[in-house]
Amino acid sequence: MTGYTLSTTVERPYLETVEAVRAQLGEAGFGVLTEIDLKATLKAKLDVDVEPQLILGACRPQLAHQALQADPSIAALLPCNVVIRAVDDTTTVVESFDPDVMMSLAGTDSAGDALRTVAAEALQRLTAALTGLENH
Repeated sequence: MTGYTLSTTVERPYLETVEAVRAQLGEAGFGVLTEIDLKATLKAKLDVDVEPQLILGACRPQLAHQALQADPSIAALLPCNVVIRAVDDTTTVVESFDPDVMMSLAGTDSAGDALRTVAAEALQRLTAALTGLENH
């Protein structure tokens, strides 16, 4: 884990991992709102080749709503990005921004307290999804 992400490395091909991540996010109560195919985008925009990499914008509407009620500006940090990156033909890294790191930006008032509660649940759910990848 880096200083700002939750991360796991799985011995599984990239495309298989993408499907497993979608399934684990669903089991953790997240839906996928957006997808950015970095490999395709960088090829189209810069004509460079990189390993397959996908950013999924994951959202649990209940948590997003709670966070927005506490601080509407939190929308700038939504949805939770989950990155799936091929290392080689049989190894894939999956990372998500750590909600606890986001909360280091929150104040010490009641809105900050509410955001920390939301972040704690998001952390628990994202960790469960990543752990689920390791176990399947």
